[in-house]
Amino acid sequence: MPKRSEEMLTDVWTSLLLVWITCVPYTSMTPIISQSKSLQTGSTALLRGLVEGQRILSRAKRGWVWNQMFVLEEFSGPDPILVGRLHTDLDVGSTPIKYVLAGEGAGTIFAINEITGDIHAMKRLDREEKAEYTLTAQVTNRDTDQPLEPPSEFIIKVQDINDNPPQFVEGPYRASVPEMSQVGTSVTRVTATDADDPVYGNSAKLVYSILEGQPYFSIDPNTAIIKIALHGMDREMREEYLVVIQAKDMGGHMGGLSGTTTVTVTLTDVNDNPPKFSKSLYEFVIPEELGIGKPGGKVKANDRDIGENAKSTYNIIDGDEKDVFEITTDAQTQEGILRLKKPLNFETKKSYTLKVEAANIRFDPNSGAPFKDTATVKIAVEDSDEPPIFSKPTFVLQVNENAPINTVIGTVTARDPDVTGSLVRYFIDRHTDLERQFNINVDDGKITLAKPLDRETDMWHNITVTATEIRNHSQISRAIVAIRVLDINDNAPEFATEYEAFLCENGKPGQVIQTVSAVDKDDPIQGHYFEYRLIPEMLNNPNFTIKNNGDNSISVLAKHDTFRRQKQEMYFLPIIVTDNGTPPMSSTNTLTIRVCGCSREGIVQSCNVEAYVLPIGLSMGALIAILACIILLLVIVVLFVTLRRHKNKPLIIKDDEDVRENIIRYDDEGGGEEDTEAFDIATLQNPDGINGYLPRKDIKPDLQFMPRQSGGPNGVDVDEFINVRLHEADNDPTAPPYDSIQIYGYEGRGSIAGSLSSLETASSDSDQNYDYLREWGPRFRRLGELYSVGESDKET
Repeated sequence: MPKRSEEMLTDVWTSLLLVWITCVPYTSMTPIISQSKSLQTGSTALLRGLVEGQRILSRAKRGWVWNQMFVLEEFSGPDPILVGRLHTDLDVGSTPIKYVLAGEGAGTIFAINEITGDIHAMKRLDREEKAEYTLTAQVTNRDTDQPLEPPSEFIIKVQDINDNPPQFVEGPYRASVPEMSQVGTSVTRVTATDADDPVYGNSAKLVYSILEGQPYFSIDPNTAIIKIALHGMDREMREEYLVVIQAKDMGGHMGGLSGTTTVTVTLTDVNDNPPKFSKSLYEFVIPEELGIGKPGGKVKANDRDIGENAKSTYNIIDGDEKDVFEITTDAQTQEGILRLKKPLNFETKKSYTLKVEAANIRFDPNSGAPFKDTATVKIAVEDSDEPPIFSKPTFVLQVNENAPINTVIGTVTARDPDVTGSLVRYFIDRHTDLERQFNINVDDGKITLAKPLDRETDMWHNITVTATEIRNHSQISRAIVAIRVLDINDNAPEFATEYEAFLCENGKPGQVIQTVSAVDKDDPIQGHYFEYRLIPEMLNNPNFTIKNNGDNSISVLAKHDTFRRQKQEMYFLPIIVTDNGTPPMSSTNTLTIRVCGCSREGIVQSCNVEAYVLPIGLSMGALIAILACIILLLVIVVLFVTLRRHKNKPLIIKDDEDVRENIIRYDDEGGGEEDTEAFDIATLQNPDGINGYLPRKDIKPDLQFMPRQSGGPNGVDVDEFINVRLHEADNDPTAPPYDSIQIYGYEGRGSIAGSLSSLETASSDSDQNYDYLREWGPRFRRLGELYSVGESDKET
């Protein structure tokens, strides 16, 4: 047989075998016993052997062969389900055969009869959990457990039944579609899944339908696409719809399982409605003092659309004097706000009528509908009490400087614009006239001068005038009054600066020494023109002359070249300057001219006379240094002479023995060590002797300064004695300059305690006993010891 025919025959037998396997009931499908070794050679080899006839009988025998086994899912009963039977040609009855099962589920899900080879399912199976099981079968000797044949694999498939309903995993759904969409417009698509086997039978074949949502929507039963089914669905009538979708398996036939889901469909807005005013006529009352830009009323056009489709703009399209008002749109409330563009005046116009239009910002040009609406607005102006109005906002007045006080400068006027016409009073805001230079008549507004004005100090004065109603003082208006001070010729011209000219000794006659110009604080309308001339006494000045330059300046010229510094260092040239005012003003200004030494090129080098007396090459700094040295030498000589003079007059006694008239003041009643150590008591021993004079020990006596000795009464007070000594010390030029006087309190003769000293004793040979001093206590102990020592010394 040709090879092509052989392949065709093989395909036919294969097809027939598959048909047979499908048609044989599951329970009757048992292993096919043959002489081949295993199923691994395939059905093609088997069929090829059948075709070749006698050649198949010559092949090696196989121990066993079987096909796939099937078991129905979800099968439940009192006994295990027989899945199939294994059999081998070695099982002839003489050999103890044992069937062994291994693999997925062996021993738990599937059990095998070791003797007969029957396989049973021990549990209910679910194809959705596991669709097939792969197991291994083997034949062994029951006695020795030795394998009689190699192991062979086979598959047990779980046969599907319709036990799972369709499910919408992504539900519930939300979708949107524009309102007024055409019929058939797609809204959304839903998807359901079925866990059953989509290959076997119709268990997973789904059909979709709408349970709720007619007649608005429809669904394709196969694709599950939801579409618009009704024309003219208006969002303004109904915005949201709830659609219930069902999915049914088994192709939608009876007995199939089903599942449902919901789809919420929202109609989105389109601009299919125009704005509409709530009323056709609006009336407002606006006070006339309403400020510019302030709201005077609101209008509203409602739109059934939402979002951008509901936004409108407002405009004034008609009306009398519509430029007085404007209308704007509030973005939040979508209201039209009427605002004032110009001030209102009840006395001029009392009412206004306007036509206002509201139009959508967005609209569909294909709709053909007018997306706008109009309304009429009537405005009544309410009269208000207004402040006075000046005839002009700014007044400009003029007054001559130095005008007399109470001169009328000008008048300001204001009126009450109200119908009642209240009288007005005028005042000056003193914050703008701190120096109170102006006054105003409160009744007629005449401004007068209160103080003289000087244009050269302030050319302009700006003050504020207020106008107030007599009937209502709170109604105040203000106006600016600018007062210009007019110039009069009251200032004489003067030099532009303080000129100081320099004249070279070696200059030539006619040379220009200085160019002089003048300034004038006045400001004449025709401009300044100055006339210069020398004072009459110097019209024939032998040294200088002036020349007019024609530009309000002059040049000062030298008449000769014989100027010398040693002869005259400085010249003063008075010049009279006169302006062209009415009346003309003039002043005399003096030009200072210095004579200087200059180089050949005319450069000033020195203008001082002392340059002549200085030695050549000796600078001013060197001269100052020489003078300083001379002064220093003189000071040293004077100090040396003074020290030598003091050295020739040494003191007779040492400084520590100089006890002169040192007096210490103390407040103790009694004596002590201080009395004897502070002064020489011998000085006070004889106050009555030769007029209180005692020769001084610290200077050499000079007869011409010896005081006249005159007798005096006994008992001279120590106070008088001290004063005499002070007078002598102050008038004695030979006494050293370091006399010191210390004062102590002396009671005198009037003390009730009596005298404690021996000053009144005429002789030192007194036999008075001083032992009582020891009884006066510790304060007078030292005094007692002194007098006791004195007595003992006298006796020795």
